[in-house]
Amino acid sequence: MWGDVGDAASGLTTAELAELAALADGTLPPERRAEVEARVAASPELQELLERQRQAVLALRVLETEEVPASLRAGVEARLRRPARPRRLPRLAAAGALAAAAAIVAAVVLSGGPGAPTVADAARLAAQAPAGPAPPPAAGSRTRLAAGVEGVAFPYLAPLYGWRTAGVRHGRLDGRDATVVYYAKGGRRLGYVIVAGTALSRPADARPTVVDGVEYQTLRLGGRLAVTWRRGGHTCVLLGDATRPELLALASWPLTPSR
Repeated sequence: MWGDVGDAASGLTTAELAELAALADGTLPPERRAEVEARVAASPELQELLERQRQAVLALRVLETEEVPASLRAGVEARLRRPARPRRLPRLAAAGALAAAAAIVAAVVLSGGPGAPTVADAARLAAQAPAGPAPPPAAGSRTRLAAGVEGVAFPYLAPLYGWRTAGVRHGRLDGRDATVVYYAKGGRRLGYVIVAGTALSRPADARPTVVDGVEYQTLRLGGRLAVTWRRGGHTCVLLGDATRPELLALASWPLTPSR
C-alpha cells in the first residue's frame, strides 16, 4: 500500500500514469475504463491522485473558455511553467501544482461569484407549472429534444424510459436564463432544468455519486428528491417523483450525436 499520493505515482509505470491521466480528462478508451476504474476504486491514494488530475483538467479548461481575472490567469500559468518532477508523466505531474489553482478558479469563476443563483433556485423554478407546449424530438435523433440551453440539449426519454415530454417553462434566475422541460409518466412528473452561464456552486449537503467520470449529487430540494450535475459547463437539475436510482439513470443517460 502506498503511503501518500507521491508514493502512489512513483509506483506506477509510465503507461499506467498515462491511463490515469486519460481517465481524468475523458480520453481513456472504453475497453480500458473498467480495469483502470477498478484499480482506482481499490486505492485511496490513486483516488486522490485522480481527483487532483481532474482539478488540473478543470483549471486548464476554465483558462481556455472562461473570462478569468488576469492576476488569477497569470498565477495558474506560472504553475504550469514549473518543470515536472523526474519520472512523472508531464500532464500528470502538473496535477499537484494545479490542484490549488483549480480550487481558486472554481471558487471565483465556476460558482458564479457572490449573488449567483443556487441549485435551490433552479429547483423552485422547476416546481412551477409548465408555461408552453412540450418540445418535439430533434430531427434524426432518438435521444435528444429540439430544446436546449447554450448548446446543452434536453434528453428525449420516452423511447427507452417511458417518460413523455409534458411541457416547458423559460425563466430567469438572478439575471440568468434557465429552461425547464417537464416529463410525465403514470401520474408522476419530473422537472429537468438547465441554467445558462457558468456552473453554479455545488450544494454542500448533497450525496455524491460518480458515473462515467461525472459527479452527480443527490439531495432534497423543496421536499422533493433531486439530482444535480454539470454538463457542457452548465448546471443541470432533475427533480420530481422518482427514486434516487431512477433519477441517476435518467441524468446520466448519454446524449451522443449518433443517437
